[in-house]
Amino acid sequence: MGAPYPNDATPSFLRRQTLEVFYGAQTEPSVSVPVPDFFGAVHGVPISYASALTAINEDRGFTSRIPMPFTDRVRIEYANNTDRHALLYYQVDFLMGPLADDTGILHAAFRRENPTTRGEDFVVTDGLRGPGRFLGWTGGARVADGKHWWGEGEVKMFFDGEETPTVCGTGTEDYLDSAWGLGPFAAPETGAPLVVASGEADIRTGHRLIGFYRWHLSDPVVFNKELKVTVQQIGFRWKGGYFDRQDDWCATAFTYCSEVQAVARMTNEVSE
Repeated sequence: MGAPYPNDATPSFLRRQTLEVFYGAQTEPSVSVPVPDFFGAVHGVPISYASALTAINEDRGFTSRIPMPFTDRVRIEYANNTDRHALLYYQVDFLMGPLADDTGILHAAFRRENPTTRGEDFVVTDGLRGPGRFLGWTGGARVADGKHWWGEGEVKMFFDGEETPTVCGTGTEDYLDSAWGLGPFAAPETGAPLVVASGEADIRTGHRLIGFYRWHLSDPVVFNKELKVTVQQIGFRWKGGYFDRQDDWCATAFTYCSEVQAVARMTNEVSE
């Protein structure tokens, strides 16, 4: 898919382009996300990168090869929720044929919390019924205080209603397969293409804007009944230690489920 590309495209314009997918005769979408975030242009900022499933070529060629199986029919809707013209081109490829009975159906939903709640984890995904598989997510943060490191939050995964997470990491940059801060990089299953320093701060620790992706391909995440994924909201001061943070977080989560379900629909208020 090509990016919508007016002459003066801005993040606020791109974030108000939405993509929705309806399966079968469903009247509510199972995919409802901002167009840029679906392809990894988190915060509506296109940065060239390539991953195992998605890529942005030359800052404008939005590409996704995430499988999207369907049974009898599928409807894909694109909406420009602004009063400005968008020059758009796209290509959607279909492979027609039978599906195995246990083929999962892709669901994708967007969440944003601005600011996050002090002392509470930011929720990446929750509420979809299993059996299913969490494919991964694109997400990031607008960092409110660029003077101090933001990424000490543990990524947690709660399976089938458990109160204590089965998966609990050691920090956000560790979850992204990096360490000791976070700089810009792109690998097949994890990357942070968008890393913007705060003023003259260290590019690895003093951040203003972060956009990343994490695909669970070689480390699959499967669940029976339900799955909840969260990110702890804590940072670190070299003089003062760990502390609770409040930043502007967002996530687009991709989950395969055995049955078609509705997700929360996008609104302009959420995306801006």
